[in-house]
Amino acid sequence: MPLQHIPSPVTPLDGEELFTGAGGATVLDFWRYAFPDLKTNTTRGLLAEFLVHRAVGALQRNQEWESFDVLTADGLRIEVKSSAYLQAWSQREVTKIVFDRLRTRTWSPQTGDAAEPSFNADVYVFAVHTATSHEDYDPLDVGQWQFYVVPGPVIEAKGTKSLALNSVRALAGDFVPYADLAARIRAADPRAARAGARGLGVAEPRGCAVVSAGWGSVVPPVGVKGGEGASGAPRAPSRTRAEE
Repeated sequence: MPLQHIPSPVTPLDGEELFTGAGGATVLDFWRYAFPDLKTNTTRGLLAEFLVHRAVGALQRNQEWESFDVLTADGLRIEVKSSAYLQAWSQREVTKIVFDRLRTRTWSPQTGDAAEPSFNADVYVFAVHTATSHEDYDPLDVGQWQFYVVPGPVIEAKGTKSLALNSVRALAGDFVPYADLAARIRAADPRAARAGARGLGVAEPRGCAVVSAGWGSVVPPVGVKGGEGASGAPRAPSRTRAEE
């Protein structure tokens, strides 16, 4: 059955719009009510997506049901995962950072949920807010974020639903500050390698060794553990898997 109810394109609001019959309340009033604290988990995640969106010059925000978070003008799909040591509530100790939901089911209005979960981004950005005391936590200072960037095929070859921060560091290498984020994302873009492989008649690197260019992270092929690979080249030691 064809889709019958198709929404019109969204025009961004500026905050001054009035709600009808709400005593003069504006959209800005609603935003202040809905997002008063940039430390909360949901809002901090949106903030991380916003920062990546601006860094790469994306033209519009993805729909909430998309299987990745940011789409560049040339079609690069980026998944943004965020976490922090401090939360909006009282804590006995700082949070142990683990990024989950790396593999999810896609959804579309035409077909609904996919039968199986999948890895759905070309590049993964893991954003960590580094403040460890509320006195130092400044949600408006992007210098307090560290960004780890990993090509999608590296995450897919790893095959886990979640990764602890140490595992992310092992795959990504050094973090980058916000000023260098766009360049690192572009360096991690796997599409040129995939296109080259197809042009040579070689299958895409799904489940094979993937080298994260520039950072030396090597992921063994699926089904091969340590030791020597089929070519005789030494394999990197297996990484510690985050608890799923």
